Amino acid sequence: MRKIFNSFTFKPKDDILSGLTVALALVPEAVAFAFVAGIDPLVGLYGAFMMGLITSLFGGRPGMISGATGAMAVVMVHMIQKGNEVGDNLATPVDNLGLQWLFITLLIVGLIQISAGFLRLGKFVRLIPHPVMMGFVNGLAIVIFLSQLGMFKETVGGEKVWLTGNELWLMLGLVALTMGIMFGLPKLTKKLPSALIAIVVVACITIFGGIEVSTVGSFIRDGGGSGLEGSLPTFQSQIFGVFDTMSGHWGLIISTAFLLAAVGLIESLMTLNLVDELTDSRGSGNRECVAQGSANLLNGLFGGMGGCAMIGQSIINVKSGGRGRLSGLVAAVALLCFILFGAGLIEQIPIAALVGVMFMVVIGTFAWSSFRILNKIPVADAVVLITVSAITVWMDLAIAVIAGVIMSALVFAWKNATMIRARKRIKEDGTKVYEIWGPLFFGSVQTFNSKFKIQDDPERVELDFIESRVSDHSGIEAIKNLADKYIDAGKKIRLTHLSPECKVLLLKADPKFKDMIETSIDDPRYHVVTDLMDSEV
Repeated sequence: MRKIFNSFTFKPKDDILSGLTVALALVPEAVAFAFVAGIDPLVGLYGAFMMGLITSLFGGRPGMISGATGAMAVVMVHMIQKGNEVGDNLATPVDNLGLQWLFITLLIVGLIQISAGFLRLGKFVRLIPHPVMMGFVNGLAIVIFLSQLGMFKETVGGEKVWLTGNELWLMLGLVALTMGIMFGLPKLTKKLPSALIAIVVVACITIFGGIEVSTVGSFIRDGGGSGLEGSLPTFQSQIFGVFDTMSGHWGLIISTAFLLAAVGLIESLMTLNLVDELTDSRGSGNRECVAQGSANLLNGLFGGMGGCAMIGQSIINVKSGGRGRLSGLVAAVALLCFILFGAGLIEQIPIAALVGVMFMVVIGTFAWSSFRILNKIPVADAVVLITVSAITVWMDLAIAVIAGVIMSALVFAWKNATMIRARKRIKEDGTKVYEIWGPLFFGSVQTFNSKFKIQDDPERVELDFIESRVSDHSGIEAIKNLADKYIDAGKKIRLTHLSPECKVLLLKADPKFKDMIETSIDDPRYHVVTDLMDSEV
């Protein structure tokens, strides 16, 4: 509790103003992603409120913002559509059955994510290579940019068409003005968040100048919504009465839940890593998993869309000075206040101002240094960086990150597979010593086996592992098989400088190794499978 209290008192003024800025930026994002999922905008706004509230209080990264996200929205679409079809075809039709299915799915998502936190799986985000991280950031910046282009369209005859003429130039001018204020104001003073000032200035120009532009309200109505105004989230007791409608569809529900949980955790933990770098501090991945899961569980119970961490809004928050938990709390509470009391005012904010803010987020998010270092890093790393960026834009970030980690792991394994060596020398008593150098694991086993000429070796052979690390079961199995071959050839073999763990596994495989293993004070001590990353609270 002391840690939570301390993170509230970082810089209250900066946190409050930054939180208000984030709340304004959350509105169109939550509404847009609700439209993507095919649900009411208020469900998206409730989701953003509950995600922000819980993660700001109990999350593993003060200053990080969570809400309804597009990455999760696109996963929900098929299940919601299927649920609505089932509801329409029932003997007694059920309206919005797909939405009820979503709430039930979010309960499962929450349990999965909470379990991941208690199982301490959040630490594995630290194993993501830097090229994957840069590719993720670049790809996400492009995705954010492309999503904002949709704001340059208007609804004509029920179809979205690009703005033209004066409307387009007015939109571009207001976007440029917003970006100009955000760029120039910090050079004059850093006491006020430039994003908030930019939104207020542009909104005042359009409202008091009587300029007709696309606003938050018109955006909601064009998408089929009725407005921002709503009540407090209510307990969704009806979801416990629709379990019978899910018969035969549990496979879809469970698979969607696992995919949502994976996407949510990957985006949240990657965002946590990025905010760690921006703030030069360290958050807790395991704690964030529990907080994300709890927030999604609450969304399922109280009618929210669910979600995860939002990289764009998190960067807005950090760049505006919001480093404590208070900023996220203010953003969540302000968002709820917009729904309850300030719908009329917020609906007048021009979309151009929010687009300008997001364009500045894109500029701040994209790792421009990647162009400078692209020809200076290993070719494999460059390929990983570009591939992750492309897959993030083409598919989604979960697939991109997984693909990047797999590619990096294969490159690492291949490089290390070629590093193993065996220096040979003969002792005075005629014993041939193989001094093994390099990692012994599944990738290097074949090379390791090729180093030995069993039939040509003398009667006594020693394998010295002082400069080698046995990394996995494949390496242990390779040692066992090699020893068996020497024994079958009628020769004596000694194994020196093995780690305690390796000795235990060899003795379990065959007790006869007790006579071959030589123990000394110089034996290396490491773990075949290590949990050293788990230092988080």
